[in-house]
Parts: sequence; structure tokens; C-alpha cells
Amino acid sequence: MNIKRFNWQIWAGFLLSFLASLAYPLFFINYPITRDFPWATLVLYALAVVLLLIGLKRAFTGDTKRPLLSKLVASGLAGLSVIIIGLFLFSTLIMSRWLPPSTGAPQVGQKAPDFTLSDASGKQVSLSELLSQPIAGQPNPPKGVLLVFYRGYW
Repeated sequence: MNIKRFNWQIWAGFLLSFLASLAYPLFFINYPITRDFPWATLVLYALAVVLLLIGLKRAFTGDTKRPLLSKLVASGLAGLSVIIIGLFLFSTLIMSRWLPPSTGAPQVGQKAPDFTLSDASGKQVSLSELLSQPIAGQPNPPKGVLLVFYRGYW
């Protein structure tokens, strides 16, 4: 009985590499833990590479009566997956370094421009006001202000 087995590993590796390349810009980029360094996408790519290697080994070893078409399909899918992974790595790890630095952003140690914001109780507070008025119970005004940007809101 000659039953041809489907090489699911090569197809799963290709599909995983394709989905991982879509998952980063559509999902993982929304969270700082996976955006700053794409470790989750790299884990998915590593799993895809393992599946691709198993699928290639299965396509080229063992049964010598495998048709040429299955070997060509396995090679093509593995090559396409390597191109997908390479383009992702190139664009996120190399091309992102080519972006010019922000010239308008404040530098470390640079004095912040004066601004007015709402505090926790909704009162308008300016930076110059915080730096010039003493804190209750202390005779001297503060020497600095800590400004925290919080993205969450309840």
C-alpha cells in the first residue's frame, strides 16, 4: 500500500513565518514590551525555522520515491520563508537605525520650555509656578520638578 503523506511541517513553518510577519505590525507593535525589541516575533520565527528544517529533512530524506514536485514545493516554501524572515529582520533591526534623530526633542540636562498642564485635581499649573513657589511647610522653592507622562486613564 503506497500512501503519500502530507508534509505538514513545511506548510506550518511557511504559514507561521507569514503570520509572524503580519503579527508584528498589526498586534505586537501596540505594546512597548514587544515593540521596543521584537522578541515575540523572533520566537515565532524561530519556531517557523524549526518546522521548516523538519519539513525540508522530511522532503529530501527517507523515502527516495518522493516526487520531484514535493521537493520543489518544500524548497520554494522554505526559500520564501527565509526571504520573509530576512526582510523583517532587515527592516526592524537595521533600517530602523537609519531614522534621523529628533532634533526638536529635549536632550538630557536641557531645561524644559515653560508649559501649563492640569494637575490631578484639574487645576492649571505651570512649570514656572512650580519652580518659584515654595512647597507647604518648606521655606525654599524646589530646585526641580519631576514630570511623569502616564498613558493610562481611568
